[in-house]
Amino acid sequence: MTKWRTLLLATVSFNFSFLIWFSFAPFTGPMAEEFGLSLAEIGLLASANIWLAPFGRILTGWLSDKYGAPVVFAIVLGYVGVFSIVSAFAQSYALFFVVRLIVATAGITFVIGIQHVSEWFEEERLGTAEGVYAGIGNAGAAAGALLLPRIFGADWSGPLFETNWRAAFFYTGVVSILLAVVYYAVGEAASSEERRRATADNASLKQWIYTATRYGTVVLALGYLMSFGLELSMNGWLATYYREGFGTSDLVLASTFAATFSLAAGLLRPFGGYISDVLARRERDILPFFEGRYREQWTFVSLALIVVTMIGMTLAGLSGVLLLAVGAGFLVGAACAFAEGAIFAQVPAMFPNSSGTVSGVVGGIGTVGGIAFPLVYASTLMPNLHLGYALVALVVMVPIVAINAWVYRPQIARRANVDGLLDRTDDGQPTSDD
Repeated sequence: MTKWRTLLLATVSFNFSFLIWFSFAPFTGPMAEEFGLSLAEIGLLASANIWLAPFGRILTGWLSDKYGAPVVFAIVLGYVGVFSIVSAFAQSYALFFVVRLIVATAGITFVIGIQHVSEWFEEERLGTAEGVYAGIGNAGAAAGALLLPRIFGADWSGPLFETNWRAAFFYTGVVSILLAVVYYAVGEAASSEERRRATADNASLKQWIYTATRYGTVVLALGYLMSFGLELSMNGWLATYYREGFGTSDLVLASTFAATFSLAAGLLRPFGGYISDVLARRERDILPFFEGRYREQWTFVSLALIVVTMIGMTLAGLSGVLLLAVGAGFLVGAACAFAEGAIFAQVPAMFPNSSGTVSGVVGGIGTVGGIAFPLVYASTLMPNLHLGYALVALVVMVPIVAINAWVYRPQIARRANVDGLLDRTDDGQPTSDD
């Protein structure tokens, strides 16, 4: 069936997008040596990998609603591949830094695929379908951490390059261009012409402003900031953390430890969406409050779990036991997976005709954590590399969980896709007179 082909196409393409997005992470050591980078500069590179994602996701979410996912996905994969190839030949760090900023926009493909899948699957299966798409797709970061150092290892040499990471960037760029051609040729935008037209007609600027300011959009975006933003930060940082924090000089071993987090964050994500679907179908309350708000209850539980596991990550690091820290990282990844799956089960269910727009806002805001958190982890103001996790949990995440709890109260939650920070006047113009 076409919907399963769509799910497969979107998942494979997003998986590779994630791989190319974080293809730099396994090679931070060799790149630091070649360009003379400090630990703080490596942290800055990990942060910069996310800089363009917030705006890019917001824009491509809206463009996917307006023009269809196959066109937008193909364009992004195409130019990302070209600039990945260019980065393989960069001789100055300034040029390399700028080009990799553009390559890093591979991460914006997430919202394109979310919109594409939502155009083909029915509401009661959306959480599971989106969870499979995003979960397997996110595992591309783990695939990169596991495969790239082995394929393009320290002793690898090719006809064009003397440096292993340059070869990795060149050949992943080639694959990205090939995927762009396949997506454009095979992809179909929606399950029916009527659905495609309804989505496109809803993609006006006025409607975007209105939809982006609903309470449901806002709290889901904040929840995604603390879950997916955290995942992004860990994908770009953990290999460095395990190497520097525990004296693990082996590049492949450090990347393998980091991959355990990415595997958990990616492959367990479908369960987050599936549990949300099951609770909604069976109308089952799992908390004594938020009664009747089944998807919201699961989202709240999973967000709270992230806070607990992040504090556990700091405690495990302070213990000095590497394997304990790796295990704690796996649990953080699992908590992220559950929260992300829960959030993107809510998005298309709450906004069926604006899933691309809302996915863009939620996904865009979510990436901000990936920008900010690595700067905390690598900050020279921190006494050691282990305390940053607890600091982020207490200062950033606890307030976000509290805001979600406020909106998930039944009297607010039932109108969270209608009420918001802005109202609309009779002529459709947004106004702040809420």
